[in-house]
Amino acid sequence: MPISPDHIGRVFGPTAAYEVTAVKIAEFARALGDDNPAYRGDQAVAPPTFAAVIAAQAWDQLWADPELDLTLARVIHADQAFQFVHPLRAGQRVQASLTIDGVRQRGPLTHLGLTVELRDQTGQLLASSASTLIHRQEEA
Repeated sequence: MPISPDHIGRVFGPTAAYEVTAVKIAEFARALGDDNPAYRGDQAVAPPTFAAVIAAQAWDQLWADPELDLTLARVIHADQAFQFVHPLRAGQRVQASLTIDGVRQRGPLTHLGLTVELRDQTGQLLASSASTLIHRQEEA
């Protein structure tokens, strides 16, 4: 059965802990071309978009669920917003959990509302991400 409103509330995760390191933060900042000194050193703070690296692990679980019949190649990423409670920092171990918040079908298109929460090793909420995806079902 492809994804439907019956799947609202389904949770994926938590994922395996992702270790945030100063090296990973520096590499990410370098790839962005951002030389902010806050992104370097042993006490580095991650650029805000670094959260997407960890959130992607929860998204992988969503794509891997055969019951939902979702295919990344048929997805348009329509919207995403991050809300930070605390910045991601070197030394943290972070897990992601994804919740399906909404499913609305319009013809061959399914609009998905998703939330990903990122929590540290103590369970403290660090950030959340709300996304809207549009998935096109395969033609019969």
